[in-house]
Amino acid sequence: MAAENPMYTPFFGIMGSSSAIILSALGAAYGTAKSGTGIAAMSVMRPELIMKSIIPVIMAGIIAIYGLIVAILILNDIHGPEKYSLYRGFLHLGSGLSVGFSGLAAGFAIGIVGDAGVRGTAQQPRLYVGMILILIFAEVLGLYGLIVAIYTLMRS
Repeated sequence: MAAENPMYTPFFGIMGSSSAIILSALGAAYGTAKSGTGIAAMSVMRPELIMKSIIPVIMAGIIAIYGLIVAILILNDIHGPEKYSLYRGFLHLGSGLSVGFSGLAAGFAIGIVGDAGVRGTAQQPRLYVGMILILIFAEVLGLYGLIVAIYTLMRS
């Protein structure tokens, strides 16, 4: 029994849960900070566009929610080492890493696009729709990681 379920197997599940929330929150924080600096710079020229330009910050925050969902799903499935197999631990680790790294990448993309987009929209308002479309494509990167993570969790 000890060979099938070693004592250290919950470690991999905990690392999956931790990496899901830490990496996705890092991506969301970067996206929020980078977009926020763009909004602050844009608001000097066009203060009436502040509320319209808050979309990238909202989209960056959603990335952290993806990681939170997966982290809670993983933690809900972790039991003591006697009931927790090494296979399940590795699935949970892979699930957390998939949503975490995709959330990190999506947060970086949202931050860069949001910063440049809101600054560009302040100079040329017709760029707004294009910025929103690019932000949607950046957000979808995090959603792909969430889908893979949930599918992986269903396999455990």
